[in-house]
Order: sequence, then C-alpha cells, then structure tokens
Amino acid sequence: MIKNNLKQLWQNGRPSINGWLSIGNPFTAEIMAAQGYDSVTIDVQHGALDYSSMLPMFQAMRASGVVPMARVPWLEPGIIMKALDAGALGIICPMINNAAEAATFVSYMRYPPHGQRSFGPTRANIAYGGYGVEANEQVLAFAMIETAQGIANLDAIAATPGLDGIYVGPADLTLGTQEGCLPPAFDREEPEMIALIQQIVAACKANGIRAALHCGTPDYAARAIKWGYDMTTVSGDSRLMAAAASASVAKFRDLTKGRAKIAIKEGY
Repeated sequence: MIKNNLKQLWQNGRPSINGWLSIGNPFTAEIMAAQGYDSVTIDVQHGALDYSSMLPMFQAMRASGVVPMARVPWLEPGIIMKALDAGALGIICPMINNAAEAATFVSYMRYPPHGQRSFGPTRANIAYGGYGVEANEQVLAFAMIETAQGIANLDAIAATPGLDGIYVGPADLTLGTQEGCLPPAFDREEPEMIALIQQIVAACKANGIRAALHCGTPDYAARAIKWGYDMTTVSGDSRLMAAAASASVAKFRDLTKGRAKIAIKEGY
C-alpha cells in the first residue's frame, strides 16, 4: 500500500496546504488536484455532491499524487467506511462533542483489533496497489470541534487514542460558541475567537496530534501556521471560481467604461 504523504510532510516539520472541493465534478477535482496542494478534501457534508460524485472525483485526483480526503456528513459508520473504501486517506468528521464520540469515530476508521471497520476496500485496493490492515497506519482521523460542548470537552477529545487531529471550521465554531452574537465566517479577528482557535491548537500540541484550520485567505493561513497549525485549507473550488470570475468581470467593466460612454454619445 502507498504511504500517506501528509504524515511524512509533518514528520519533517513542514506545514501542509489542503484544497477543498464542493462541486461534484471530476474535472473540477482534477484541476484542483493539479495545482500543488498537499491534500484535497471532498466536502460530502455541505458540498453539492454525494457518494456517486465522490468516487469519480477520487479517481480524477489519482494521477496528481495529492492526498485525497473527505469530510463526511456526520458521525455515521456507513459513509465513513465507504469513503475510505473509495480511496480517502483522511476523514474529517463534523460535530464531535465529547471523547466518547471521538472514540466512536476512530473505531470506524480502523480495522480490528484497533477498531470496527468492515473489510472491503473496493477501489482503494486497486488504486493503492493492495490494501490491508496496514491501512490503519495510513488513514487520518480528524474530528471537528464546533460547539460549546466540544470546547468544554476539548482536552478529553484531543487525548482520544487513535485520533490524528482536530479540524477547525471557524464558521460553525463561531455559531456554536458565541450564541448568535457573531455572524459565521472564516478568518476571525475577534479576540475571543482567536483565543478559541489558539486554545484548540494548544490542546492538539499537548496531546501530540495535528491541528488543521479552514481559512479564507493565504495571509490568514500563514498566521495559523505561526500559531502552530499543521494544516490549513485556503478557500475552495466554488469560492475561488467565484472570486476569479468576479475579478475578471470587474476588470472588464473598468477597462471598458469609457468606451460605453463613447458608444452612447455616438448613438451606437
């Protein structure tokens, strides 16, 4: 079985950048995977896609050598195991609120005796040149802490045996901890949110696991790396496409606004 390159990258003391896919299309996945990301995550939770889209997206990313990951919709064994069988080398699971849920999540990720994952790596066996219990050491389990309850249980969650890391989604973390006082968004600047984001990375470091943060811009991602985060996601396919298209249209409007006035004056 091939090795998970993220593990080697982190062991060498280097941070990683993760791409994000919300559009259920293999060509979009292929394009994103070819841009130099260390890993690319398919968002099955909030993305416009399901398992039937996810599988060909993993296939499209294979040639790039990028580490394929998926965010599953919830703590549910079926989709976690199917995503792994499809070829995911990392799973991000949302809304983990306590150590028991974290332990349950870990158990779905690993074959016995370290978990309760069912054996049947349909595509993974072909894609990775064989696939057995050694996958226990290659797949990454990231729990998302997004609620006040999750923060209250942060240290216990981070200490869960077999958990590889905590993934922070600032939008839900804000909604879950600030009681609606702040709008959901990335790249938080509020002192109380920065304190929470730093509290999470500190708990990860204390327990020897990885910390990941979803960011809106490369500048904020670089700040997160300085805080100690090992992985940052910077935007995603739909946002990047919208931003590039908007900038292109705005530039066109700006460059042709004088021509429009001339055409009106001349009666075109």
